[in-house]
Amino acid sequence: MRPLLLVAVLTLPASLLPAPRLAAQQRAITFEDFLGLPVVSDPQLSPDGKWVAYTVMTASLKDNRGTGRIWLANVATGASRQMTQGPGSDRSPRWSPDGATLAFLSSRQGGSQIWVLPLAGGEARKVSSIDDGVGELYWKPDGQGFLAVVDTKWPADQEIDRRNGSYPTEARIWTELLWRHWVEWRAGMRQHVFSVNLADGAATDLTPVDHDVPTIATGGDGDVAIAPDGREIAVAMHGDDIVATNTNVDVFTLAATGGAMHNVTAANQGADNTPRYSPDGKWLSWLSMARAGFEADRQRLMLQPRSGGAPTEATAGWDRSVGSYLWCPDAKCVYVVVEERCRDNIYRIDLPGFKRTAVVAGAGVNTSPSVSTDGKALAYLHQSNTHPAEVWVNGRALTHHTDAGIASLDLHPLEEFGFVGAMGDSVFGWVLKPPGYTAGKRYPLVYLLHGGPQTAWADNWHARWNYQMFASRGYVVAAVNRHGSTGFGQAFTDAVSQHWGDSPYEDLMKGLDVVTQLPYVDSTHMCAAGASYGGFMIYWIAGHTNRFTCLIAHDGVFNTVSMGGSTEELWFPDWEFGGTLYANRDGWEKWSPVNFVKNWKTPILIVHSQLDYRVDLSEGYQAFTAARQMGVPAKFLYFPDEGHWILKPRNRRLWWGVVLDWLDQYLKS
Repeated sequence: MRPLLLVAVLTLPASLLPAPRLAAQQRAITFEDFLGLPVVSDPQLSPDGKWVAYTVMTASLKDNRGTGRIWLANVATGASRQMTQGPGSDRSPRWSPDGATLAFLSSRQGGSQIWVLPLAGGEARKVSSIDDGVGELYWKPDGQGFLAVVDTKWPADQEIDRRNGSYPTEARIWTELLWRHWVEWRAGMRQHVFSVNLADGAATDLTPVDHDVPTIATGGDGDVAIAPDGREIAVAMHGDDIVATNTNVDVFTLAATGGAMHNVTAANQGADNTPRYSPDGKWLSWLSMARAGFEADRQRLMLQPRSGGAPTEATAGWDRSVGSYLWCPDAKCVYVVVEERCRDNIYRIDLPGFKRTAVVAGAGVNTSPSVSTDGKALAYLHQSNTHPAEVWVNGRALTHHTDAGIASLDLHPLEEFGFVGAMGDSVFGWVLKPPGYTAGKRYPLVYLLHGGPQTAWADNWHARWNYQMFASRGYVVAAVNRHGSTGFGQAFTDAVSQHWGDSPYEDLMKGLDVVTQLPYVDSTHMCAAGASYGGFMIYWIAGHTNRFTCLIAHDGVFNTVSMGGSTEELWFPDWEFGGTLYANRDGWEKWSPVNFVKNWKTPILIVHSQLDYRVDLSEGYQAFTAARQMGVPAKFLYFPDEGHWILKPRNRRLWWGVVLDWLDQYLKS
């Protein structure tokens, strides 16, 4: 019988929230505050439910990196202690099946390797010594070893070595698409699943095939699973010869010792990922998108009896996507994380009837669930726009790593507003008052545009585009979840495809109309900022309205035609623009900001990075050239060592400094 505390919705009781503070004691957040807040992640309940292991990352300007440490918290008392230290960084704590040992990944010696720490006492011991390091680890059910996801050199093309001999160069040769991905060069590399012995660290490649196993593209929340009896493995793999032009990832099974791979989901041409075995071994489950070529389709939870039979959708009739999930220990239910109206809630789906019950819902974002073997304890990460992520268990905060860091900060909550947008649909957004807000005073506006295009502005503590940081210098912040946003039903999400510049733009302008009617917003001083698709929309706005005082575009698409030849996951633009560039050029040209540069007048800050392989650096170059040729005031911020996001502490400090100074230049004059 399941405890009643997991049947009732676990909201955030007022008694668990920080007590109100006097405004005089509060101040605006600074970058030093922002960077100094520890990042809590990856909670893992011990099998007996008495402990939670998790990762705490702290950033250092001196070292220009983040360092992770494994912590342990007592569920009953909340007392916590740091379990790892020393050189390198530690992450991914994982309990052994008997709960006596904690495995984790550490870069302290020989790259990212598997280490184990006995909870009874003693020093951590290094297990693996794999040349290219370990990316993920999974305990085997018998506790005698691991499955490890490893990047390994694939000897498909040795032409450079053959030609250069003993005089190596930095040159590269490739013959297939998807030779680079996000910030990685993938030519000559494959991701494979290895078996690693606990006793001696011996490692064996279980998937020596010319594919990434698990997939590196359109993957899920952990794409390796092992059956409870330890005899079978399930992985998500893109088995096609060309992987850059489609999303046909499938779930494959193979013996735990390696060998032939069986395609379980061959009938579905969309992306299938995140395989899991039920604890009783009777079911194989996975997440599935039905439409081929669409990476933002509704993600369904599928269950298939291992004894035979067709798969069944456990989320049929539910117009929401499952982001992640885990089985209940008794195999009679599944916990799923679902995005709903800018919040992530945790539901329980009972078997066999598939009844859905919200167990963790309300304000903020709730993710990364972990459950004890008796089903009595449910741990997860909870965060909101006023509080960074902490570990919660059964509806109460367990950890408090960031409490002291935000105690003196004036952090207003997001306020939701709605309006009738494009096509008569309801559209919702957020507005945030600045620190030190005084009624009767009017404040300049920063208008944030999210990327994706299929994502959403959530009630979270954003690690990069943080609402409170944008507000910190005395600005009202507004963010609209326009057509294409997730969490409002699949039809609303679908609406942006092949409509990049019409319905979403109409929503944003109508949302701006609503926000500028607020008595505390100064509509004569407004700046819009966005990244990725949001950067595209900044370029689009530049050619279609002069309502803003300034603009900020980060890694945005400026020329859809050139982007189509330089991005890596080609299924994305092919879907978004209705076919390949060569078959439907008109569909690509229709939404290209380059065609409207003649209308540009608004000063613009452009940020772009060398290692951005999703939206190539050349997009930023072209936009800056266009702005200056049109006589528009422009500034270019270039990062040679970053990708689609700015992650290094020193670069993050520079980014925020330049961005906030640009806002001040135009909004405080």
